[in-house]
This record gives sequence, C-alpha cells and structure tokens, in this order.
Amino acid sequence: MRERRCDVAVIGAGLSGLRAALTLHEAKRSVIVVEARERVGGRAHTVRLDDGTAIDLGGQWVGPTQREIHATLCELGIATYAMYDAGANVLLRRGRLHRYQGSIPRGVGIFALASVGLSMLRLDRMAKGVPLEAPWQAARAAELDALSLGAWADRHVGLQAARDLLRVAGLAVWGCELDELSLLHALFYIHAAGGLDALISSRGGAQQDLIAGGAQGVAEAMAARLDADTLELGQPVRRIRQDDDGVLVESDALSVRAARAIVALPPTLAGRIDYAPALPPRRDQLTQRMPHGAIIKCFAVYARPFWRQHGLSGHAALPDSPPLAVTFDASPPGDGAGVLLGFIGGRDARAWAARDPETRRAAVIEAFARVFGAEARTPRHYVDHDWTSEPFTRGCPVGLFAPGALSAVGEALRAPCGRIHWAGTETATVWNGYFDGAIQAGQRAAREVGARLDAS
Repeated sequence: MRERRCDVAVIGAGLSGLRAALTLHEAKRSVIVVEARERVGGRAHTVRLDDGTAIDLGGQWVGPTQREIHATLCELGIATYAMYDAGANVLLRRGRLHRYQGSIPRGVGIFALASVGLSMLRLDRMAKGVPLEAPWQAARAAELDALSLGAWADRHVGLQAARDLLRVAGLAVWGCELDELSLLHALFYIHAAGGLDALISSRGGAQQDLIAGGAQGVAEAMAARLDADTLELGQPVRRIRQDDDGVLVESDALSVRAARAIVALPPTLAGRIDYAPALPPRRDQLTQRMPHGAIIKCFAVYARPFWRQHGLSGHAALPDSPPLAVTFDASPPGDGAGVLLGFIGGRDARAWAARDPETRRAAVIEAFARVFGAEARTPRHYVDHDWTSEPFTRGCPVGLFAPGALSAVGEALRAPCGRIHWAGTETATVWNGYFDGAIQAGQRAAREVGARLDAS
C-alpha cells in the first residue's frame, strides 16, 4: 500500500470536490484528491461519438441565476451556448399531440391548466417560508416533512391531468415519484432555486444553457490547475479513521494521512465508507435515509435537427406515454448534428433498467417518433446511460429526503464529524442538486477546513 501525506484529503473528484481542492490549493494548502473512478467529473460525464459530437450522459445545463458555476466557467475560460428552444413545445397525452408555448403544457383543458398554475403558486409561496440554511426549522416543519409531495398533490390538486403534469416535473427535477419525496424537502429545493418555474424552465431557468464541449470539461479544467500528483484516480475509499493527530483515508492500494478530510460524495455513498470511530448516530441515519433518484438519459443523434423545420423546439412532455417522461433538444451549436434527449425517471427508470438494451432502445426511439415523426426512427447513433447501475453513483440526479427524514436528521447534513467535513451538491443552500450547488458546497467546505487549520 502506497502512503502519502497532505494537509487535506478530498474524497471525490466531482465538481464539488475539485472546487474544494482548488480553493485550498490556491490558499497554499497541500491537497490530495482520492477518486473511485478512473476519471474526474462525478455526475458530469461527457462522451464523444465518432463524429465528435459531445454527449453529456450526466448533468449538462446551467441557468442564468447560477452565479457560482458561471463564475467558475468564466475563471476557466469555458463558454456556454443557449439550448435551442424556438418553436412549439409538445404535450403527448392520451395519444394526441398538443403544441404549446412556455413551461406549462396546454392540451389538458383549461381547468387542469388553471390547477397546475395555482399549484405552482402555492408551492412557491410555501417554499419561501422554508429557511435555506435550516429547513428543519421551518414553521410546521415536522408536519410538512411527514407528507410526501404526492400526498400534498392528492389533497390540493383536484384533477388527474394536473397531477400527471406535476409528476412529469418531479421526474425531470428529482428523478423520483412524488410519493417518494418529502414535501418539506421539495419546498426547500424550490426555494433554493428561486421558484418552481426556475426549476422547470429553459429560457430564464435551469435548462437555459449548455456547456461548450461538454460538462465534464469543467472538472477536467479544474483538475488541470492542481499539481500533477494531486489526483489519485481509481482508488475507491474504503475506510476513514480519525484520531487526535488527523485522519487516515484508505483505499485498497493507497493510504493518505491528512490533518482534515472533505468527503464530497452524495450522502448515500458516503454512508458506505467504514468510519472509525463510527459516525454520530444522526449522521449515520441521514446516510441511510437520503437515497438517490432514478434516471436513465437517452440520446438519439441525427444528421440534422429535423424537428426544427416543423416548428418544434424539441421539448416535449409525455405524462402517460412511457418510457420517456420529457424530451429536449440537446444539439450542439451550429449546423451540425441534431440530438434529441429523453429522460426515463422514477419507477419507469427502475423498470426499464431491468430490460435488455435493445428493447429499451427500440422503445425510446418509438417514443421520439410518436412526438417528432417517422424521421426520428432512423438515428445515426443511439446511446443511453442508466445511472442507477453506476457503482460509484447508484442513481441521479440528486440525493433526496424521503418523508420524515429532513426534520429528523437534516441537521447532520453539513455538520462536521470531528475532522471530517462534508461537501457535494446535496449540502448546498442555493441551487441544491445542480452544478452551482456543487461549486458552492466545495467552497464552503474549503473555508471550514481552512479556518480549522488556521486555528490549530
């Protein structure tokens, strides 16, 4: 086993861990980043097709109010471009196509449309009362946390068509069924993004822009600014031991002795590490009660974005036409290939993850064809990625609190455990679950560790 020493060991080379490492590096602290995968990026994972088209299998969008990720992109000299959203969006419901503009689908009837709009307003109003730093301190926190978002919708959203649209939004945002998500956590998440419309919208919202060259390039550019021997890839951390002298981080072939450690992993993955002494009970309970959503991202690549000539944006909602729940135009800028992206989420993702790849491919392409026409049946390339099968992720896009968990154990989310500090987008207070939250959390953890090192 190789042995190394540093001031701070960072576990996880996603955007949060790398931002923490880079912040400490700039403060002249010695850092070693220990990463299970043979690549950096974590949930940002870009692959290139034979023709050079970049496909973001993981996170890919940035929005205009996400200040921390935009500052990082500017610092690294990485450009963004607007996702194509001109033309009409499409709702496929009960076998019929309905065109609409904006973030709320038409075609469900005026009463359902009004019900969706009223529900969004109510959720936004409730969300503003949830403190970002301590959502468990909200008024009626235990009562809100005991309800799932689905139970709230059953009580307050009268029409099934409106509840179906809210389910599609939940699949796209959290990768879970509404019944799987605490209402308190959903309200916190909405507040952290500045409103529900910001979460689900393209223009002006979370899905406005794409990162030139692919999102993983952000992680690669940050890693390139660290010293050459900082990264230890292909080293899944098995144990973290701490004593009065520091921490010992161990993989199968590497041990790192440091004064402090930052664990920049989703809580459910952090809980699979062996800690000595054991984590405090509340923190351990948190890792057991914060699962990931379930997402399969599916891409069909065409010679050109043919749907645009038919006046379509590429964005569609399919509330009752599985496997896909929602689609987007993920084409690169310019006059090159056309790329349709579809999400399979929640219970559909769990079901289709068990199907063979060719069956899943055929079903996804047929779903694209139902919305965009027969030309969608003949892509040049098809690729999908099941994040539930990733051994070092086990789900996407974000860890979520099941009903009852946030009010019970949420206080342990960011609280250091001795010499161990926590990062990752799940610990962010603004744009939780997004790249912006990952950057914010990495900076916050680095400041925490820096202050403790300065005081020692």
